[in-house]
Amino acid sequence: MSGDKGFIAPALTDLLERWLTTDSALGRISENTRKAYQTDLLVFFAFLSQHMENVRGVEMLRDISVTDMRSFMAHERGRGIAARSLARELSAVKSFYRWFSERDDFDATAVMMTRAPKFHNKLPRPLAKDAAKAVLETAALQSTEPWVQARDVAVLTLLYGCGLRISEALSLTFADVPLSDKLYIKGKGDKERLVPVIPTAQDAVAQYLRLCPFPGEKEHALFRGVRGGALSPRQVQKTLADVRMQLGLPSSVTPHAMRHSFATHLLNAGGDLRAIQELLGHASLASTEAYTAVDTARLLEVYEKAHPRG
Repeated sequence: MSGDKGFIAPALTDLLERWLTTDSALGRISENTRKAYQTDLLVFFAFLSQHMENVRGVEMLRDISVTDMRSFMAHERGRGIAARSLARELSAVKSFYRWFSERDDFDATAVMMTRAPKFHNKLPRPLAKDAAKAVLETAALQSTEPWVQARDVAVLTLLYGCGLRISEALSLTFADVPLSDKLYIKGKGDKERLVPVIPTAQDAVAQYLRLCPFPGEKEHALFRGVRGGALSPRQVQKTLADVRMQLGLPSSVTPHAMRHSFATHLLNAGGDLRAIQELLGHASLASTEAYTAVDTARLLEVYEKAHPRG
């Protein structure tokens, strides 16, 4: 079953849109989260529309029972939905019901008490320093076009040298260049942070600018595809996939792994965990801990410095 709107009463899609619009207007969710929530709720509504044949529309949502929720979870597992993805779907459903039950004043315990499936977080695997250097050097060999070579090196240098997410690097515009020694980045949830830009990254972007054949207005995407449009994340992923094959690196070497490596190498060099949290744009310190592949002794050393005993 998919989240096809053909299965779903218009009143439900209208209600969903009202919730998404409300939370977006209040700044509680980003555009990417909005799209993910919409997809997950449409899947949920489509299931209920077939499962609860005797009840329709908005009333169906109010009448939901523990058994109905168990059926939904079982149905999704039967579709082969992974535990992590199912937990995300359930989180979206609960977020919606939190708003809906407050608005319509009804008991949503059946939904809110549903347990998410357990899954193990896969810790990121950063690259060794020499491997990260080799990735940047080999990225320059993936095209015969000098400007494309410079572009690929510039993007990957921003990921590894500044800890940017791929979406953040590709959201840069001509208004952001020439790069200074610091850059304001709008990350997840539209949260802004100030990121130091190392000279290597400044030079890499400057070299790309000198060679790029596509001039742009300030609002235009800085990094371009070969036809002149905005560079897509898929192309960066493909370039890195080619690089790791040539270097014999594992499939865990992705654009996001470059960011992992930035955090890990910075912490191993003596960086402060909370400072790295700010650089990465993490909401919680726990996220930064998971991001950095340091041994227990190193992490304890950092904590000892941050919280010395009296």
